[in-house]
Amino acid sequence: MIRRKLILGAAATAFAFVTAPAFAEEDDATYTADEITHAAADFFGFTTETIAKAVQHVFGDLGQPDAYIKGGEGSGAVVVGARYGSGWLIRKNHDPKKVFWKGPSIGFDLGGNASKCFTLVYNLKREERLYQRFPGVEGTFYFIAGVGVIYMRSGGVTLAPMRTGVGLRTGVNAQYQVYSEKRDWFPL
Repeated sequence: MIRRKLILGAAATAFAFVTAPAFAEEDDATYTADEITHAAADFFGFTTETIAKAVQHVFGDLGQPDAYIKGGEGSGAVVVGARYGSGWLIRKNHDPKKVFWKGPSIGFDLGGNASKCFTLVYNLKREERLYQRFPGVEGTFYFIAGVGVIYMRSGGVTLAPMRTGVGLRTGVNAQYQVYSEKRDWFPL
């Protein structure tokens, strides 16, 4: 009886060690700097060398992301502003998932812009962790075109949106973005 329990216990332990890396690999799969640089360069239409500097800076601060979002957004402000966007959440070993974001801003901010947005996502683990409010502070200066990166953190998840856009906008604002599975036009 004791021998049977020992054999079953050893078999269960061996099974756990053999299968654990497969589960961890799926949840913890990350992207290398080269993978992100090529994906961002293709998305923005820039040369690899141009986008590599921004990617290297973010990787130096945060390391390897476990997901990214590529999409587009529009925003505008006269002291108080709003931003709306949509895109695709891309994760290794998962199908792409449509996501939406929105959020208000307030500050010394004037103008409007349309942007392509490529967001690196850190410590996501599960898709549901994206669907929350991410606060941030942003300084922008768009005059026809521009590129920028900010960091936003909430609930252990960090986002690093890289934006390039067109418009006429300048300012500094406090803002947040709410991510969801469905489009919602109410900015709060």
